[in-house]
Amino acid sequence: MLFTIAEPKADIDAAALERMLAAIALGDGSAFEAFYRATERTVYTFALSLTRNAPDAQDAMMETYLAVRTGAGRYLPMGKPLAWIFTITKNAVRMQQRKLSRETPQDELPETGPPCAADETDSLALREALTILAEDEREIVLLHAVSGLRHREIADALALPLSTVLSKYSRAMRKLRRHLTALDEEVGNHAEVE
Repeated sequence: MLFTIAEPKADIDAAALERMLAAIALGDGSAFEAFYRATERTVYTFALSLTRNAPDAQDAMMETYLAVRTGAGRYLPMGKPLAWIFTITKNAVRMQQRKLSRETPQDELPETGPPCAADETDSLALREALTILAEDEREIVLLHAVSGLRHREIADALALPLSTVLSKYSRAMRKLRRHLTALDEEVGNHAEVE
């Protein structure tokens, strides 16, 4: 089955994250560590959905947490800390892509897949999700499948209506199923020829 990767997790409590951000702003290192542990998988998955490349996602994640640590005092509590973190992550990815586009010709970029797949089937499905889905579909599918966020949490974090998240997720999953079915048929036809 596609995307059965996420482990059961506790909900990310927005109020608790806001308390941690307030403590981080005051220099509390243990609050930063707790904040990191509560959000690392979600931030990595979101960065991966934007970069489509594990090393770049890790770099963006590092930049995100540096910005969180130095900018926690500028966070205004509004009940949506994940949206704030995702904005920082998007900015980190954009900066990274600008820098990369100045340094490396596009045809020389490395092709690496996500390190979080449980087996070969999941790995293939994740690679396909990173290549055939539109950015917004990729974000939603990976945040749900890899981070284990609920659709409502994704809607809040991305500032989208729940119905939009649900329809994009459903459309993306149909697209992936069609693509993977076509791949299976292609592999089966290829094997018959040999």
